[in-house]
Amino acid sequence: MTHRDIVIIGGGIIGCTTAYFLTRHPSYSSSTTRITVLEASAHGVAQGASGKAGGLVAKWAYPRQLVDISFSEHVRLANEHNRKERWGWRLVNCGNWEGRGDDLKRSFGSGVGAGGRRKSLEKKCGLDGSPEISSPRPPSGHPEDLNWVKQDLTESYSPMSAPDGTAQVHPYLFTTSMMDLAMEVGATLLKGRATAIEQESGRATGVRYKDSSDDASKVIPATHVILSAGAWSPSIIPTLPISATRAHSVTVRPSPDVSIAPYVLFTEIALPGGRVVTPEIYARPGNEIYACGPGDDSLLPANVDDVQVDRAACLSVWEHVASISPEFKEATVEKRQACFLPVVSGSDGGPIIGEARDNIAKGVYIATGHTCWGICNAPGTAKVITELIMDGKIRSENIRSLEPSRFL
Repeated sequence: MTHRDIVIIGGGIIGCTTAYFLTRHPSYSSSTTRITVLEASAHGVAQGASGKAGGLVAKWAYPRQLVDISFSEHVRLANEHNRKERWGWRLVNCGNWEGRGDDLKRSFGSGVGAGGRRKSLEKKCGLDGSPEISSPRPPSGHPEDLNWVKQDLTESYSPMSAPDGTAQVHPYLFTTSMMDLAMEVGATLLKGRATAIEQESGRATGVRYKDSSDDASKVIPATHVILSAGAWSPSIIPTLPISATRAHSVTVRPSPDVSIAPYVLFTEIALPGGRVVTPEIYARPGNEIYACGPGDDSLLPANVDDVQVDRAACLSVWEHVASISPEFKEATVEKRQACFLPVVSGSDGGPIIGEARDNIAKGVYIATGHTCWGICNAPGTAKVITELIMDGKIRSENIRSLEPSRFL
C-alpha cells in the first residue's frame, strides 16, 4: 500500500483548496496519506492575498484551460457546502463603468502605496481570446438596478459577460472553509516558515522550516511537496520567474437600511482636476462593499505578517469610490489592508502548475503565480495537482503550457 506524506507550503487559497481536493480523492485515506499545510503566518491561513482579494469568479478569466475546470468546480463546491451562507457564493453583474467623480472638496491621491511605483494588477491580461469577452456587448446607460452609484455621473456601462458568466465568493471565508473542510477528514495545519525543500538523489524528502512556536529549524518528512506560497514562492525556489505586486484595498459597511445591488465594477473615473483613476468595486453579500486601487512594486517582506499598509493609499481608494457613490461615502470603513500578488514574468504569463521533476526534483510540485485570479482558479489548480499526485497524470485538462519546465 502506497504511503504519502504530502506537505503543502503556503496556506493561501491554492494551498487550502489543494488540501481539500486531496482529502476528497477516492483513494485518499488518513491512514495512508498525511497532508500538512505549512503556513508562515502566526495568525493562520488566508492572511495574504487570499484573504484580502475581491473574490471574483469569472468564466472570462484566464488561462482558459484552468477557468474551464474551475468555474464548474466552484458551482459544485457551492452546492455541496451551503454556498451562500458559508462563503457568500452568488452570481453578480459585472461591467466596465466610465464617468465623472464628484468634487469632494479635497485633494485626491493616486492610490499607489508609499515606497513603490505604480504597477498593473494584470486583471485583464490574457482576456482577448475569451469568448465571454469577445462577444460584443455595446455600452449602455446607467443600469436601472445599480442603486449605489450616482446615475448623473455615469457616462457608459458595458457588461463584461452574460448574466451567468460572473460570480463571487468572500475570499477569506472561502479559503478558511477549504482548510476547515480538509482538516475535518485528516489534513493538519502547521505554523512555520518554510526555508528549503530537502532532497536526496533527485527526490524530495522533506521541507525545512522555522517553527513559529520556538523559531527552531526543523524538518518535516515529505514524499510530495507542493509549493503554493504565492509571491513568496521564489524564497524557496529562487529560479521561479515571479515578482510581487502590492495592492491596497478597503472594505466598508453601509447602514442596515441601505440595499446594495450585486455589481462588480471596473471603473474609469475622471476626477475634478484632470486625474483619471480606475478602482475596482465589489458589492458583497452581507451589505459590504470592497474596493481596491492600483498595484505598486514595493519590496516584499520576509513574512506575510510584516506587510505594510499605507493608510494614505487606502484613503485615496476610499476617496475615488466615494466620488461616485454616496452610499460608499457614508458607510463605515471596516478594513484598510494591503497584500502582495504573485505575477509570472514574461509574455506567456502564468500560473505555473505541475511537477518540477526535471528542473528541481521528483516529488516537487509547483502551483503558484496566479496574479489576481487565485480565488477564481484555485479549484482547477487543486484538481489537476491532486490528479498528478494521486493518479499519476492529469485527467481534467491539457495544461502543458503551464508546466514548470516552460518557466524554469
